Amino acid sequence: MASDALKDLADYIIEKLAGSVLSSGFYKGELGLNAKREDIVRILSFMRDDKECGFRVLVDICGVDYPDRVGEEGRFDVVYNLLSLRHNHRARVKVSTDEQTPVPSVVEVFSTAGWFEREVWDMYGVMFAGNPDLRRILTDYGFEGHAQRKDFPLTGYVELRYDDELKRVVYEPVKLTQDFRQFDTLSPWEGMTDVQLPGDEKAAIPAHGAKRAAKGGV
Repeated sequence: MASDALKDLADYIIEKLAGSVLSSGFYKGELGLNAKREDIVRILSFMRDDKECGFRVLVDICGVDYPDRVGEEGRFDVVYNLLSLRHNHRARVKVSTDEQTPVPSVVEVFSTAGWFEREVWDMYGVMFAGNPDLRRILTDYGFEGHAQRKDFPLTGYVELRYDDELKRVVYEPVKLTQDFRQFDTLSPWEGMTDVQLPGDEKAAIPAHGAKRAAKGGV
């Protein structure tokens, strides 16, 4: 539940950024703001520099994919997670975009945004206008597609790994035995059946324990 101070802060930000912040809400004691994409630099600059806000730490930038969402919003959300150490407040600023429309880069506001924006671009394909080094950061440079889009296929692509026997980097087809996006909780797990993981031995019931259980003992 949001504190009175956080509610007052939300009203203050909306008043000062009239027209740029579309709506506000609260979730688990944190402030959430829905904002205009084209005004994100202005919004984050104000929230960083204004003494009533003091959000001087950009914790992360996240992407969210809604492939079925159509209209002006576009399929992607870009979420900026902010922290105010001075006031002990957290805030999330969210903007929406589509596959073609870039989001203004906020590198000039928070220098750490450079790598965060690269990660969102790599995983979701969201472009950031003004980022000085927008290239892949988590996947290989020859990787095709954007792996955290919900319509990204789980087979048919290649992965890069180091082969200890060949002593070199190799490319191999990606093939997963389970489709994570449509996981059937009633089906048995088909992967790693020939590998014993640490802790698996605890699942085995000793012979004397099985006899006791059959007799109703403890």
